Amino acid sequence: MSLTHKILIALMWLFAGLMVADAARAERIKDLASVAGVRNNQLVGYGIVVGLDGSGDQTTQTPFTVQSIINMLSNMGVNLPPGQSLQLKNVAAVMVTASLPPFARAGQQIDVTASSIGNAKSLKGGTLVLTPLKGADGNVYAMAQGHLVVNGAGASGGGSKVQINHLSVGRIAGGATVEREVPTPLGQGEFVYLDLHDTNFGNAQRIVEAINKAMGGGLASASDGRQVRVRAPTGADDRVGFLGRIENLDVTPTQMPAKVIVNSRSGSVVMNQKVTLENCAVAHGNLSVSVSAENTVSQPGALSGGQTAGVTNAQIDIKQEGGAVVNVRPGVNLADVVKALNAIGANPQDLIAILQAMKAAGALRAELEII
Repeated sequence: MSLTHKILIALMWLFAGLMVADAARAERIKDLASVAGVRNNQLVGYGIVVGLDGSGDQTTQTPFTVQSIINMLSNMGVNLPPGQSLQLKNVAAVMVTASLPPFARAGQQIDVTASSIGNAKSLKGGTLVLTPLKGADGNVYAMAQGHLVVNGAGASGGGSKVQINHLSVGRIAGGATVEREVPTPLGQGEFVYLDLHDTNFGNAQRIVEAINKAMGGGLASASDGRQVRVRAPTGADDRVGFLGRIENLDVTPTQMPAKVIVNSRSGSVVMNQKVTLENCAVAHGNLSVSVSAENTVSQPGALSGGQTAGVTNAQIDIKQEGGAVVNVRPGVNLADVVKALNAIGANPQDLIAILQAMKAAGALRAELEII
């Protein structure tokens, strides 16, 4: 094989590799945007779970559970004597929530979640009684009923208790039947609007270019960095097919801005690959306060006439760990940033304070968001 042929083969492999890399970075329009008006609708309802194994609400502390049972029995023709006191252990009051997907038709089934609102210990093994689910407008859109599935277990005895996962929330797959449909228009007039998941002028422009290139020039235009307007066929069948083709067009999104997400409750810190650091010096030391108490008995001397008394001896220790000054070198990629932060030797909670100080000092080249 000649040198020319080898060079040609190498160039072909290089070109193929670049094409694969481009395809790997490309995303479909449906991953970057959604059709305006096509969305879920939240449903909620108040219901009763029965059939629990003695783990239901304590009716002396949750009177609404007893009232619900009395009303339910009354609707079924069972009238209790006035002033009747019910001691129920196998019943729990719950809030039932569901998400009604777009274009859902009457008779279709959706999943529901039942969450205890009383003091029930567990919903395991319970059955949700027929519960109407209402939307924000107060209309009933679905009816829920079925056996709850609780992904957990628990046991107690002799003052000891063991629990795995959460026992006061259960789920019913296909537990609600849609009774009312929500009209979902696909655009108004001749236009359909695509709403981007994140405001990004670059992505909006690239979506417009991809649509005009694949479907014909002049069909798409960007209203702003969040919405793209597309001229679509007026017929329902043609419009559905048109949107199906648009959703699957590939777009190479612009690079995301450098960002650091800090969860102050759990101490989690997540950063993307665009985060960089400038040269800075960091000193951080932990302050710990320890309080210990020892209970003793003071015994009076013989014939002193005193009384025995309990005495609590408290001891408070304050320790400050030494925080040496660490020179953090500039980092131009995520690996360098992680290496620099690890050199400080701080735990996740300390890292939150350090990142805030770095941002204030101008050494952290990223947007810091605390949730």
